[in-house]
Amino acid sequence: MANIGNFNANDVEPNTPFDPLPAGKYLAAITASEMKPTKSGDGTYLQLEFEVLEGEFRGRKVWDRLCINHPNAMTVKIARGNLSAICRAVGVMQPKDSCDLHLIPLIVSVAVKKRPDTGELTNEIRGYAPKSTATGVSQQTPTNSTTPPWRR
Repeated sequence: MANIGNFNANDVEPNTPFDPLPAGKYLAAITASEMKPTKSGDGTYLQLEFEVLEGEFRGRKVWDRLCINHPNAMTVKIARGNLSAICRAVGVMQPKDSCDLHLIPLIVSVAVKKRPDTGELTNEIRGYAPKSTATGVSQQTPTNSTTPPWRR
C-alpha cells in the first residue's frame, strides 16, 4: 500500500489517451535517453525520447530505439546509421554521452504504422534532418539563456 496524501480526483482533470501523431515532419529535440537491455538479453539499445517543439502537437513525445549492440550485424549497421543521422542533424559529430545530443532542435520524420502484435496504430521515426531544412521553422540561434528556446 502507498500513501498518496490528500489527493482529490475532483480537483484534477483526468488524462485522456493520445492517438499517434499524424505522419509528417516535426521540429523536436531529444529530452531523455537511456541504454537498455534487449528483451532477449543479447544486446542493448539506446532509447531516445523526443519532444515536439512547435505547432498543434507541441509537447507530445515520440520515441526511437537504436539497437547499437546486437549479434545481428545489419541491426547494428542500421542503428549506427540512424545515430549518425541524429549527430549530423544536431551538429554533434563525436558525442561522448547520449546527453550531448539533448535539447538541440532537429527535424524528425514520423510515420504511422500498425503494431503486428496488437494491431494498434503507433508512431515510428523514419528519419532525421537538421532544423535548417524545415520550411517555416525559425532559424534563430538560441541566446545564452539556459531556458531552451521552445520553452521561452
